[in-house]
Amino acid sequence: MPSSEESYGIKNVADKICRLPPDLLTETSQHILAYLQGQTSGVDSAEISHRFQRAGVSLHHEAVQSIIRFLLLTFRSAGKNNLSADDFVSKLEESCSKWSKTSLQVLQTLWSEHGAAVHAQQEAQSVLSIGQLVDVQWKLGMAVSSDTCRSLNSPYVSLLLKIAEPSGQIQQRAFEMTIPQFQVS
Repeated sequence: MPSSEESYGIKNVADKICRLPPDLLTETSQHILAYLQGQTSGVDSAEISHRFQRAGVSLHHEAVQSIIRFLLLTFRSAGKNNLSADDFVSKLEESCSKWSKTSLQVLQTLWSEHGAAVHAQQEAQSVLSIGQLVDVQWKLGMAVSSDTCRSLNSPYVSLLLKIAEPSGQIQQRAFEMTIPQFQVS
């Protein structure tokens, strides 16, 4: 259950969204849905803010950003959970009672048109996500002998990679290779 502060934040954003003309809410949501479907590289909050001004909607840039963040997180969460349009609207109504019928109808229509594509993109991202390199440690050493050879005298490179997995865990991977192997890699 959200805290009173979170509820106030949702109510505040829902109130701002409900004051938007339906065509502006549609246009803003379509911009966000295009991003979530992988059709654009990002959501341009300055452009959306400019569109609001041209439509005569006077909101501070921070308020526009809060609307964008809310819609982005809401659509992303609905895509991740593969919600139907009716379930999507039910979740919105559960989160806040301030939603206008018009705003809910706009969001329901858009989600019924784009929800499956957002879900497919979310699935693809989870399958294709790779870790991010956090740290690299290396050292150059000299192997003087081994189990099979008494006098090896061979240089080697030892690497320790720290990788942040998409789940958030940090994994360590260690490698040792000869200089020729390292040069080829």
